[in-house]
Amino acid sequence: MKKKWLATFCVICMMGLVGCQEKAANDKKLEQEIRQPELQIEELQQPVTYEQEQLIEVVDPTTNKIIKIISPKEFGFDTDKQAYQKHMEQLAKELARGTDTTDGYDQRMVLDRLGREGKVIKGRPQMILKESELVERILEASATGGQVEMPLYITESGYYLEDLPLLEDVVVASYTTYFNSTDSGRNKNIELSAMAINNVIVGSGDSFSFNTIVGPRDEVNGYQPAPEIINKKVVMGIGGGICQTSSTLFNAVDQIPIKYVERHHHSLDVGYVPKGRDATVSYGGLDFRFQNTNDVPFLIKASYGKDFLTIEIRTAEKYVDILTKP
Repeated sequence: MKKKWLATFCVICMMGLVGCQEKAANDKKLEQEIRQPELQIEELQQPVTYEQEQLIEVVDPTTNKIIKIISPKEFGFDTDKQAYQKHMEQLAKELARGTDTTDGYDQRMVLDRLGREGKVIKGRPQMILKESELVERILEASATGGQVEMPLYITESGYYLEDLPLLEDVVVASYTTYFNSTDSGRNKNIELSAMAINNVIVGSGDSFSFNTIVGPRDEVNGYQPAPEIINKKVVMGIGGGICQTSSTLFNAVDQIPIKYVERHHHSLDVGYVPKGRDATVSYGGLDFRFQNTNDVPFLIKASYGKDFLTIEIRTAEKYVDILTKP
């Protein structure tokens, strides 16, 4: 009887042990099921890594500012190299020459001039953005990205400060034209444009642009309506008469060795200079431009009188021989 009771007790204990083991296994399984979503959430919270696009930053070296960000991928660097280069050439052109809404980096030189008591009134240096060089730099950086400096070439006026007090010493060329003293509007335009070019310093290698120096001919700047020649017709226009100033200047500088960059004739003969000796201008259009190809500077002097305009070219005595045509 005792043995039978012990056997029964052992069976009950074994059943209890098995039950405990099954409960422990079930509890562990339930715990794993509860933790599984946490693991999935942790996996979802891991940062996703994307391949970073290699961008090009076009930098203005004069200010260190980024003025353009280029995506080579967007413009087809990986798919069509030829089309990509065309896009970059157009971009360089717009940066250099501007668009209808933005100014370009290219700018003509505004020459310095002598002010009162011989003080220099600073103009503006010439600036050129080399388009082909910019395109080349962009193409080189397109595979890796990074910064590209714009190739800006800046040219200052070519003269020495110690020469300035001497530039009025000698007149090497002079020309005078005459006008009707009763035409007040036209005469005022001649006077204003003559004042604009008076005392301008043309250094060695400098380029002179009549339109750049004189600026807009409009009512804001004091210019008045007067007769002018347009398409073989005499019409009224703001600033009429300034071509007498530009033509007088041409006949003065034509007496010294220079290089003409731009010059145009009127569509009709004018009476203040001989036939073929004129230089017509229009702001934003036709210009009168020349370059001082000599190694010495000279000064433009303009004298406006009651019925005449005289323009002289002066320089230091030591430079006279250089500025005299053979």
